[in-house]
Amino acid sequence: MNRLSPEAFKTEKKIPLVVVLDNVRSLHNVGAIFRTSDAFLVESVYLCGITCTPPHAEIHKTALGAENTVEWKYFEDTHQAVETLKTNHYTVFAIEQVFGSTMLNDIQLDHKKKYAVILGNEVKGVQQTVVDLCDGCIEIPQHGTKHSLNVSVTGGIIIWEMFKKLDNSPGILAP
Repeated sequence: MNRLSPEAFKTEKKIPLVVVLDNVRSLHNVGAIFRTSDAFLVESVYLCGITCTPPHAEIHKTALGAENTVEWKYFEDTHQAVETLKTNHYTVFAIEQVFGSTMLNDIQLDHKKKYAVILGNEVKGVQQTVVDLCDGCIEIPQHGTKHSLNVSVTGGIIIWEMFKKLDNSPGILAP
């Protein structure tokens, strides 16, 4: 089934993407983000604020071991994570519905750059002071009556789109 061993995953080329969780409460959502990040070769996950860190049984329940394969860091404050990313030349996007946001399907990425996306708290979203530090905001187009998605669903959609736009490995997405 072309699955990598955990050892092979560690050395596999990753897409230049860091996923930042800003005060995500649900351990199941954290685990799901780890699992999706493993599936699409995300460079790292940054866990910030009240976001729980591995090892934890509830994270493992949905991560299924991805919390042990995907690199991760903890930051007490999301602002610190953003400053670290910017110091290391990442373009940082909050995933938020705000005036002037870029629709996900319209986002243009450069294979030579590194990116980070910030997913927010299940109720409050990404902190406004964190949004203010970002290079921009990305919004997922939605057409129904509910214009919000679960954070792990949002993460899955965003990570998949970023993978499609950033992966340049021969054979993975190439026709």
